[in-house]
Amino acid sequence: QVHVVESGGGLVQPGGSLRLSCAASGQIFRIWTMAWYRQVPGKERELVAQIDSDSGTDYVDSVKGRFTISSDNAKNTVYLQMNNLKPEDTAVYYCNVRVSITIQYTYYYWGQGTQVTVSS
Repeated sequence: QVHVVESGGGLVQPGGSLRLSCAASGQIFRIWTMAWYRQVPGKERELVAQIDSDSGTDYVDSVKGRFTISSDNAKNTVYLQMNNLKPEDTAVYYCNVRVSITIQYTYYYWGQGTQVTVSS
């Protein structure tokens, strides 16, 4: 079993910054990718940023230049630094990790989500 726990959400004014953290723990043989998604009511969950085991990164266009994803592989932790936040960034942010629990079996695991609200 793998547990994924996010932290760092909250209320921030437009133009402000937040840093989200996500830690994976449990039966981990190897982590392949760690990613942040977000979802607002009535809309599909959206991939915001992803980092792979070689530190390659990818971002949705709407956050390029404002958000930075990074990881600490020794701690199985991924971060999302969010700068110049806009009201449209308001959402529940979810962490997703692609984990091999053995050499044979690979699964995706989700965290419980953390609310980010950008409002004056």
